[in-house]
Amino acid sequence: MTTEPHPKYDVAIIGGGIVGSAVAYYLLIADPALSVCVIEPDSTYEFASSLRSSGGCRVQFTQPEHIEMSKYSIDFIKSFETTMASKGYSAPVDWVEGGYLFIVPPDNMPNLERNVRTQQAHGCVVNLLSPAEMKAKWPSMNVDDLGGGAHSPHDGWCDANGLLRGVRRKAVELGAIYIQDRVVSVDAGPAKARSVDLEGGAKLAAETFVNAAGAWSGLVAKHFGMDLPIVPSRRFEHYFSPGSPMESLPYVKDTARLAFRSEGQGFSGGLVDGSVRNGFNFDVDHDYFEHVVRPAVAHRFPVFETTKCHRTWAGLYEVNELDGNAIIGAWSRMPNLYTVAGFSGHGTMHAPAAGRGIAELIIGGRYSTIDMTALGYERVEENCPYAEQGIV
Repeated sequence: MTTEPHPKYDVAIIGGGIVGSAVAYYLLIADPALSVCVIEPDSTYEFASSLRSSGGCRVQFTQPEHIEMSKYSIDFIKSFETTMASKGYSAPVDWVEGGYLFIVPPDNMPNLERNVRTQQAHGCVVNLLSPAEMKAKWPSMNVDDLGGGAHSPHDGWCDANGLLRGVRRKAVELGAIYIQDRVVSVDAGPAKARSVDLEGGAKLAAETFVNAAGAWSGLVAKHFGMDLPIVPSRRFEHYFSPGSPMESLPYVKDTARLAFRSEGQGFSGGLVDGSVRNGFNFDVDHDYFEHVVRPAVAHRFPVFETTKCHRTWAGLYEVNELDGNAIIGAWSRMPNLYTVAGFSGHGTMHAPAAGRGIAELIIGGRYSTIDMTALGYERVEENCPYAEQGIV
């Protein structure tokens, strides 16, 4: 990290987490002559959302953009250790092809079946399983109240810390300058941003700006005069173990927003608190697991009746309040400002695809790998939510 920026860059990326670092990486892969800086206030990444995430990546979405982004990212992660090796350093990311399992009650089966047909049409391996088939695969599971499940065996999870560090290191090797500072104001005309003022006192000019500030992206957008409906929302992650031995599990998700997976000798995951107030809050409620999560996991897998929670931590989702999906693209009122934020829990899994997409827009003026036009800011201006249905 440096605190002495040059006076002007071709591209200034605000936010140096996994998304911003992926943008820098793909820009410099496409055009090594570009001058690219990444403005990141936290050189330790202590509060970065990706480092507090589960690192999951799945194709089980309902919209084509998300499915194709996941396919791209999974391929990227699988080859990560080789392609992202840098100056003698390997790039371990510990990909685990543990699969995903979406489970639903009987009345949601028609929707799940429709979703699986869509995913299969995009070349994904996703299998519908009956309750009996799930019970045969995972004997500890209570399937009495389930209509079925969708199992994607080639999905999985990775070390999100390794992913971030590897992409960032490679971006630096390619020429990206990381600046430890914070944007506090913007100098902009009616249709173009010219420069940003940093908390440390420097002024930094650029031809193009990218808002990749994650949970802070709504605040960054205000400096540019842009109304971005992205807010921080606290989520808990827990590491816990069962009271007696049981089988390994895929990443299990249900319609009540319970989500957990195997992690070493135990399990990692949680259950979203839909009543939580938005804001920058990293406080941990150590009773939440016992009162909310344990009953839910014990209902689905009775062996967890005597589970022990070893650790709980808090991280931030960057929630898009319009529709819970990322905003990716340029702003028509200020075309040299690009946004890639609001992933609402999918930032780690979609960062490689989104980073490449933004780089394509900046350099070539259009998407060439995956068309993400439907995820543009225009839908915010038109109050037209993106139609991702999640599980159901």
